[in-house]
Amino acid sequence: MIRTIRTPRLIAGACLLAISWLSAPAVAQTVSSSPAGVWEATVEVGGILIPFRFEITGSGTALTGSFFDGDLKMSSTGGRLEGTTIVLPFDSYESTVEAAWSGDSLTGKYDRGTRGAPYPFSAKRASASGQSNAQAPSIDGLWTIPTDSSKGESAWRFIVRQSGANVSAAILRVDGDTGNVSGSYKDGKFVLSHFSGARPLLLEVTPAADGTLNIVQNGRTTMVAVREREARARNIPEPTDPSKHTRMKDPSARFTFSFPNLDGRTVTEADPKFKNKVVLVNIGGSWCPNCHDEAPFLGELYRKYRSQGLEIVLLSFEEAAQLSKPSRLKAFIKRYNIEFTVLVAGEPGQLNEKVPQAENLNAFPTTFILGRDGRVRGVHAGFASPAAGAFHEQTKKEISAEVEHLLAERMTN
Repeated sequence: MIRTIRTPRLIAGACLLAISWLSAPAVAQTVSSSPAGVWEATVEVGGILIPFRFEITGSGTALTGSFFDGDLKMSSTGGRLEGTTIVLPFDSYESTVEAAWSGDSLTGKYDRGTRGAPYPFSAKRASASGQSNAQAPSIDGLWTIPTDSSKGESAWRFIVRQSGANVSAAILRVDGDTGNVSGSYKDGKFVLSHFSGARPLLLEVTPAADGTLNIVQNGRTTMVAVREREARARNIPEPTDPSKHTRMKDPSARFTFSFPNLDGRTVTEADPKFKNKVVLVNIGGSWCPNCHDEAPFLGELYRKYRSQGLEIVLLSFEEAAQLSKPSRLKAFIKRYNIEFTVLVAGEPGQLNEKVPQAENLNAFPTTFILGRDGRVRGVHAGFASPAAGAFHEQTKKEISAEVEHLLAERMTN
């Protein structure tokens, strides 16, 4: 799981990252009789203002609000206008935008529920402002960020796509990426940001004379990025291979689990529905942005291969409040139309206690790939979202290929 408030082979042009709202002409608003339209919004996180695109649609008192992660739209679960107050709930994050509307301005808060204090929220009408005319240096391509992470990583990837002065990018770590950070070049640096209801992030990227990039994250943390070819020449370690990050302590042992489903019934690996099946055991949680990134893929995989003998089990680790009243988890299941088994495994801090067979298990999400004999045949840490471009496609391809290979195997006893 990327915690961006602390935070992280591409062929040129292969990274399918959308160029930011900051770089595309916005629709000018000429009337203020409705809050509907495109807004230039900010949330304040730790004293830092994070800019992002926000959109309101609807008419009268029925409204919908939407965040954006590149081209992906993250829409509210309905919404309403109460006098001059706009209320937009996002149930799958158990969060709400609540703001006073006054003509061309919005002022209020992004309430994160049990996840922490609200973020101050404000917005103004977006105005038509064509692409930046600044002469920007080229930073397009794949970069390596040397690091010493708490998960044992020695490097992260910085994936950049550039069009003139406009850039979209993502930092990819072993547990997933930051989502699409985007912006443009001004006054000697690229200012990139992201907020899609989660992962608030501001990056100030300054090209250095030696060809590296100086990166300041959220106004505090500094990093240096080196082009991939230069990183190899300097013997900077490769970013962690997500298929080798987590291992089974005893590779010959069957993977076991025993947790309640949302109806309170305990489900184990011995349940008849898993017998002689290929099973993906997914470690996740409805609080985890990278788990939201992965959910559509798991759903597609299940619908495609279920008839051939695939089962998926989500072991969901939730905060204490969600364990007693899993409203956000239920909204997560509904949003992504999850049809496979979902079990409530415990709190995030109990991960290694609840899944004791694994070692170096510290990434949300992590997927254990079980053969028909119940043994773990592969483990994949994290999930690269569409913001990671070619790495997103590579992740899906690798997991799908492993599933197909195991489905083709037959039990020998």
